[in-house]
Amino acid sequence: MAAGTVSVPSRVLLLSLAFLAAAGTAAALSTKYYDKRCPALQPTVRFAVARAVAADTNAGAAVLRLFFHDCFVNGCDASVLLDDGAAPGEKGAGPNANSLRGYEVIDAAKAAVEAACPGAVSCADVLALAARDAVSLLGGPSWNVRLGRRDARAASRDAANANLPGPGSGLPALVAAFRAKGLSARDMTALSGAHTVGRARCATFRARASAGAAGGGEAINGTFAAELREACGGADGALVPLDAVTPDAFDNGYFRGLVERRGLLHSDQELFSGGSQDTLVRRYARDGAAFAADFAKAMVRMGNLAPAPGTPLEVRVSCRRPN
Repeated sequence: MAAGTVSVPSRVLLLSLAFLAAAGTAAALSTKYYDKRCPALQPTVRFAVARAVAADTNAGAAVLRLFFHDCFVNGCDASVLLDDGAAPGEKGAGPNANSLRGYEVIDAAKAAVEAACPGAVSCADVLALAARDAVSLLGGPSWNVRLGRRDARAASRDAANANLPGPGSGLPALVAAFRAKGLSARDMTALSGAHTVGRARCATFRARASAGAAGGGEAINGTFAAELREACGGADGALVPLDAVTPDAFDNGYFRGLVERRGLLHSDQELFSGGSQDTLVRRYARDGAAFAADFAKAMVRMGNLAPAPGTPLEVRVSCRRPN
């Protein structure tokens, strides 16, 4: 039977088998997982992401952020992509509501993958590949993505609210949040470098810019604080680049900004504030290759975060709802 023409009974059987295979502990991830069952997977996802980034460079940063917000809440299981069901999902959680974007990019990539390999590839794996491709398309590093994840059948708003560090987090809280996921302080600092692309709403840093003007103890460049206040005016929803110099290029500009006390969020500047990460930030600021290498390794480690044993899993046909 030709690809894309699976009959309804066959499709149901495929989905049932996928659910049963995923009902227990997730299998070990492998870079070769889809080599036989879906050889067109990686170029198919990359094409969809490249088209989205060509239309809107912000799409790359949005997809990368989706992956982080997925993995940090009960593992990399595509739960962040689920629309609300009987219980509130992650999309409406405090760190995500009116903030996360890029869902349509993953929808498009998943639809293209379904057309090529029906019922074979999880949304979680599509998202993991899309995040890698978004980084490389914006000029950052690439890495081999380990595959074989399964998708959650439910999402937890409470878990999202509890697990995702916020823009006001201090360095000890950031280190603790990443350590709780098995990630080191070095991983945390490297992964924070994802803020070299993308934008943030004024609501997330207005207090920081104002405190800087009033001598409120924020480690912020005074000229930069004034620029932020002017850019935001009274609009909490206005967007400002996280890296003001090269906002759409995945480079080490974020770390150069931190050294100059131009971190947009309080949690950004905490990485360079007289604490344990100052030396690493200085290294990344002067050596973009070192940052790129550490970022790629940290993304692989973060991508290994798995759902708890016994979590109901499947391969979803639609990333927005369980089968």
